[in-house]
Amino acid sequence: MIARAPSLTFGIEEEFHLVDRETRDVAVAPEAMMRDLQDHIGPQVGPEFLRSQIEVATQPLSSFKDARRELAQLRRIVIDIADQYGLALLASGTHPFAQPGETGTTDKERYKDLDRELAGAIRGLAVCGMHVHAGIEDDDLRIDLMNQARYFLPHLLTLSTSSPFWRGIDTGLKSYRLTVMSRLPRSGLPGLFASWGEYQRTLAVLINAGIIEDGSKIWWDLRPSARFPTLEMRICDVCPRIDDTLTITAAYLCILRMLWRRKRSNLKWRTYPISLIDENRWRAQRYGASGTLLDLSIGSLVPFANLAEELCELIAEDARALDCEREIANLREIATTGTSADRQLKTWKQALADGCDERDAFIAVIDQLVAETASPSTH
Repeated sequence: MIARAPSLTFGIEEEFHLVDRETRDVAVAPEAMMRDLQDHIGPQVGPEFLRSQIEVATQPLSSFKDARRELAQLRRIVIDIADQYGLALLASGTHPFAQPGETGTTDKERYKDLDRELAGAIRGLAVCGMHVHAGIEDDDLRIDLMNQARYFLPHLLTLSTSSPFWRGIDTGLKSYRLTVMSRLPRSGLPGLFASWGEYQRTLAVLINAGIIEDGSKIWWDLRPSARFPTLEMRICDVCPRIDDTLTITAAYLCILRMLWRRKRSNLKWRTYPISLIDENRWRAQRYGASGTLLDLSIGSLVPFANLAEELCELIAEDARALDCEREIANLREIATTGTSADRQLKTWKQALADGCDERDAFIAVIDQLVAETASPSTH
């Protein structure tokens, strides 16, 4: 018996760096600022592991029109309140020149536990991502779609890349954030599970052994949420442009709907060895939208722009059904013109060519990121 169709309601979480408006260094959110934010948007805003980071989360959503409005509103409230404290909001996988750990960790019991457990692996984890929850109410269907959707995770990462710099160095990668995240245990691509029961048994081993308390301490790129009946996509860098955040969200939901359509017709996306998907994950980190990925169906490297076009065609029916054709149209734009990582590198190199020293060139990058983070939708 085929499970009922998933609702594919969704929620979006965005993590941000806080920077001093004068120095552009990372900065700590004062307690008064956090109280002001709580007064305005309550539980939709909260601290992250480092005191220089902040996270916002939408309510559960069912339309992209509502998502666009809510993301813009959440960002605007945080930006306006942060400005009163001399701070700015920066949406980027990494801060270009911050020295990780210089702002300390948030005084919260969960974060204290993580610091004790993970020690140097988590200290200085100054990276920001975006997470998308997709409502899939049937447990076994959630696992089945997780198994199949793994193939597309490198594609989604490619669209989001925004972390080419780390500690004042051009890393040569478009997403250095994932290199930093790989320090953590239980990270990376999820394994293959035959059923929800098998996933639960695997989780129980870790819980019963006292390694973790619950599934929230599994940090895979794609995981069943520990709190909601959702499949949470976690691989992506945070995007400075709201349009790009919505495009990635739309692509993820359309992929899940496409896989559900195929399942309903007794078809499945082919399951490939995790090592080959991981190769594409690396290529997405390294080269971003300007590079190539393995088309595993033919065993050849293909320009990402070509794969993006194929993806748009594959999910066209789903984009119409979910009323996100506007967002999917932007997917082609990202694939051909580049991501935030490309824009950051262009700004940095141009500033150096204009005679700036490296610090001032990085400041030019930060100013660009702050402006993009604050900009309303352009579509």
